[in-house]
Amino acid sequence: MDKFHSIQVFIKVADRQGFAAAARDLNISPPAVTRAISTLEDHLGTRLFVRTTRSVRLTESGQRFLEDGRRILFDLEEAEDAAVGSHATPRGELRVTAPVLFGRMFVTPILGNFLNQYPQVNATTLFVDRVVNLMDEGLDIAIRIGNLPDSSLIAVRCGTVRRVMFASPDYIKRHGLPLHPEELSGHRLIQPTALSASDELTYLEEGVPRSVRINPRIRMNTNDAVIEMALNGWGISRLLSYQVAPYLADGRLQPILEEYELPEMPIHIVHQEGRMVSAKIRAFVDYMAERLRRLDHSTRST
Repeated sequence: MDKFHSIQVFIKVADRQGFAAAARDLNISPPAVTRAISTLEDHLGTRLFVRTTRSVRLTESGQRFLEDGRRILFDLEEAEDAAVGSHATPRGELRVTAPVLFGRMFVTPILGNFLNQYPQVNATTLFVDRVVNLMDEGLDIAIRIGNLPDSSLIAVRCGTVRRVMFASPDYIKRHGLPLHPEELSGHRLIQPTALSASDELTYLEEGVPRSVRINPRIRMNTNDAVIEMALNGWGISRLLSYQVAPYLADGRLQPILEEYELPEMPIHIVHQEGRMVSAKIRAFVDYMAERLRRLDHSTRST
């Protein structure tokens, strides 16, 4: 049995949640996928999948083996890169995750230029507004905004962002400009649940963290929707500076309560720690970090 091939097939079936879809991705026949999984299950002495006519899902043993299988393939890739030298040309599949809007605005163009420069690298992105486990999702690199918990991940800091409160000039003209966070109780507030679902709004006053209870009129699960409501003059909200930078720059939105802003939040590029970082990861981290540092994600209004 080719164990590494069987593990690759197993991971693809788990990711695609189906034998036929995995076969298409791997460019092999569905019977070949079935044989590889059956052989692997016989070798391990346990069932990895529960199969029905409608679905394929991992067993408890399959869940455990999925994490181990990803680690095995990751270690194999590291060993291959080590064998050909630490300065090998970047090659292979690069898997990157980032917040949705940050991914679209910044990661996408930088990634495109990186792929132009390194034709032996292909890429897959996962842009979601949640923190994902790199190992569980089979990812190489994550761009994360905010303070990082202690972990075995390697982190490279490449910028900061601010949390900005804003409203449209039309809203301010009709409802007035709040001069202190305590005055927000008299305004229509739009709560972005992707940033915070709390009804406590934290701010800084003379360097001391304080909070005020808020009662949002509307809660929205996408930042695009929050921005659209604010642009239409409906109310006040708070998002990260890069998310509203174009609208602040052209005057369609106006920052408010800037003197009460919380400290800036760091941007990090993180990847899994290993004995030797592969050429593709090392090259992409360096490439992305250099270009993100050129950008000012926390620009204040003038």
